[in-house]
Amino acid sequence: MEPRQREITLRFLAEPQDVNFGGKVHGGAVMKWIDLAAYACAAGWSGRYCVTAYAGGIRFVAPIHVGNLVEVGAKVIYTGRSSMHIALEVNACDPKSMNRRLTTHCIVIMVAVDESGQPINVPEWVPETEADKKQHASAVKLMEMRKQIGEEMQIYVE
Repeated sequence: MEPRQREITLRFLAEPQDVNFGGKVHGGAVMKWIDLAAYACAAGWSGRYCVTAYAGGIRFVAPIHVGNLVEVGAKVIYTGRSSMHIALEVNACDPKSMNRRLTTHCIVIMVAVDESGQPINVPEWVPETEADKKQHASAVKLMEMRKQIGEEMQIYVE
């Protein structure tokens, strides 16, 4: 059996159609790239079709300009029964200089589903390095925080 793919990097060139009214790449375009990378990462780990269950903690740190080379790195940091927590980092640079800078980061939770759209088990990811263990622990802590936030958000859906 081939080893599971835990990490992936997608690369894009920021194009004119990605620009917002302020002349920078639209946050929605960045979020689409994040979702694509999260899917590719989750599918690579699980070997299954996956759907987005949650995207949160997104931070837009710096703008992306038209013509920038954009790299979206994604890696599994926690697995549940059918879910995978994917940490994502977006970096951009002028392709002529290759001076990369962090522009965005977030967490996305993907769920593997079967042919009828029902959740299906995924292989467990076990952290090995100290950095992996810290990210895994952070994912567990964030799950608890999301539960509390979800309870608070109920006021808006009733």
